[in-house]
Amino acid sequence: MANLKEIRNRIASVSSTMQITSAMKMVSAAKLKKAQDAITAMRPYSDKLTELLQNLSASLDVDSDSKYSDNREVKKVLVVAVTSNRGLCGAFNTNVIKRSQALANETYAGKQVDFMAIGKKANDILSKKTNVISNHSQVYDDLSFDNVALIAEELMALFANGSYDRIDVVYNKFKNAATQTVMTEQFLPIVPVAEGENVNADYIFEPTKAEIVEQLIPKSLKTQLYKEIRDSFASEHGARMTAMHKATDNATELRDQLKLSYNKARQAAITNEILEIVGGAEALNN
Repeated sequence: MANLKEIRNRIASVSSTMQITSAMKMVSAAKLKKAQDAITAMRPYSDKLTELLQNLSASLDVDSDSKYSDNREVKKVLVVAVTSNRGLCGAFNTNVIKRSQALANETYAGKQVDFMAIGKKANDILSKKTNVISNHSQVYDDLSFDNVALIAEELMALFANGSYDRIDVVYNKFKNAATQTVMTEQFLPIVPVAEGENVNADYIFEPTKAEIVEQLIPKSLKTQLYKEIRDSFASEHGARMTAMHKATDNATELRDQLKLSYNKARQAAITNEILEIVGGAEALNN
């Protein structure tokens, strides 16, 4: 059994760690509320804009299709991995990285697959074995639509100039504080309306189809990417809050076990001292 000093040091260390994890849990809980409100308010707008874009695309003539809906033979793929800049959030980052690597090794096996990292964790891991063309971890310093729009414009330019035939985004979709779902969404080319789906294509266009497409498609793509990053941001704080909650509970349990061991060791030491005193007294009497 470890001596009393070692157990006391371990109790102090675990108690200190428990205070840190408890504080991190409270910070993440406060940030989660704001991030959750933002993504909840944005989803209906994003979904409606996507629906409007799909309805518009269904009404366009083949020869008037946008450059962003060009379904080319897939030879070069860009996977955008959305993670966080910091860890201590369970399997949040690992799940996205595993899904991104699975796309490269299985779904798009035999094709050229490059990566774009949004988040320091994705860049640190993926850059060791794969080609990461750029890292946009600084977007979390000021997560605004304008900053995300710059990334979306870069992606649109890479697709339009033929650098890549398909662009997918891998991110964590926020469901609740304890649940995040890893999603793979096609960013470009634009996802067409599914067959058999009822589409209201009877529109009167004002000013013209071409002008509407020119304005609506880039705005929709920027909004889609912003929603995905916002989803990931809320998921990060939910995952970190859950992870720190479990860490605090584990630290509490470990501290209680150590205190029990300490009390047992102290009681054993006192008993031994008493036995030695009694034994010495008996020896003197004899």
